Amino acid sequence: MLGRRVAVTGIGVVAPAGIGKDAFWSGLLSPAPNGFRQIEDWDPSPYFDNPKEARRSDRVSQFTLAAAAEALEQAGEISADPARRGTFVGTGVGGIGTLEEQIEVRLSKGERRVSPFLVPMMMANAPAATISMRYGWQGPCENTVTACAAGTHAIGNAARMVADGRCDVVMAGGAEAPFTPTAVAGFGNMTALSNSGDSRPFDSNRDGFVMAEGAAILVLEAWEIAEARSAMILAEVLGSASTADAHHITAPSPGGVGAVTCMQLAMDDAGITPDQVR
Repeated sequence: MLGRRVAVTGIGVVAPAGIGKDAFWSGLLSPAPNGFRQIEDWDPSPYFDNPKEARRSDRVSQFTLAAAAEALEQAGEISADPARRGTFVGTGVGGIGTLEEQIEVRLSKGERRVSPFLVPMMMANAPAATISMRYGWQGPCENTVTACAAGTHAIGNAARMVADGRCDVVMAGGAEAPFTPTAVAGFGNMTALSNSGDSRPFDSNRDGFVMAEGAAILVLEAWEIAEARSAMILAEVLGSASTADAHHITAPSPGGVGAVTCMQLAMDDAGITPDQVR
């Protein structure tokens, strides 16, 4: 990637495997649970100024804010100009939970009972806007809506903003909260879900994906700025790329040409060769 080096100085995770990066890692290494699990005691209020703000945010934005809080805590004190701090968050369906809930309200109680907060809660850029407003980050506040690739695209776009010098630090990642009856039915009827219940995207015997919800946020920072403030540098973003199969809305192109091209372009951007990938 041309321009400034991009350091990762913070990580935050809210996921079924664990809330917080330590719990998440432990969960990944633990035996897989059997069947469907639902978290009943999720409390987003500690991440907001008051409970009312939490209630006026969709679950997807709540997850995002919780992940951002952990990432910023690890990153430490950020001294960059607020106008040079960006937020990039990808999501496939945004606040679909709020949308479905309010459709039911309209059908059962009439349109006058629909919440005036429906639009700001459901819009796809709400997760990015939520953390931007919470922390006063006044640089670019953007989101990508590219299905399962949204979070990865957001990180790539954010890293380029830092490398190009437009931002000094960016919070970037992805978030989803897609568990609604209609969304689950839609994915099921398109035969996209795994019959075995196993999430194994790189296995030749994979039979679909397993729905889940959560968020992950990285703090990306100009390398020299991170070094100057003695931040712990966790990783470096060397490059990224994006392509389209132009084949089918869900099925990959035969032979994986698009994926191969994308990986090659990413390595070219990073200035590395396949044997250097671990």
